Amino acid sequence: MGQYRLLKLGEQLRKEISSMIMKREVKDPRVSEFLSINRVEVSKDLAHAKVYVSSFMDEASVKRGVEGLQSAAGFIQSSIAGKLRIYKFPKFTFIADFSMRDGYDMVQRLNELEKESLAIESARTEGNTAIEADAEEEKES
Repeated sequence: MGQYRLLKLGEQLRKEISSMIMKREVKDPRVSEFLSINRVEVSKDLAHAKVYVSSFMDEASVKRGVEGLQSAAGFIQSSIAGKLRIYKFPKFTFIADFSMRDGYDMVQRLNELEKESLAIESARTEGNTAIEADAEEEKES
């Protein structure tokens, strides 16, 4: 199967799994509707698909949700296989993905550094202005 078709299939699987989670079709209590499917990577031979799951919830909740999805993988696979017509349906492996939260944390840190940098720069500017004012007063005296 061509790379483009694999990407398209991965996107379709992502949408279907997300829909099942949002509609609460997966009855496992560990699976929260706050889980998000980031991407699905399908192998070239269609034997396996890695499903990356993330959320802004705490790490333990995400791991529990991934365990719930993994235990319901057979149900999810059979439900989606009934909707899609492909030669071979991949076996899902659910993986906790914390990159979304890591990216958010990185942006927060960068914003804090920018604020600190602006504060230091403004302090330097105020310090130079005060020194210049003192120098002018000494000239006038």
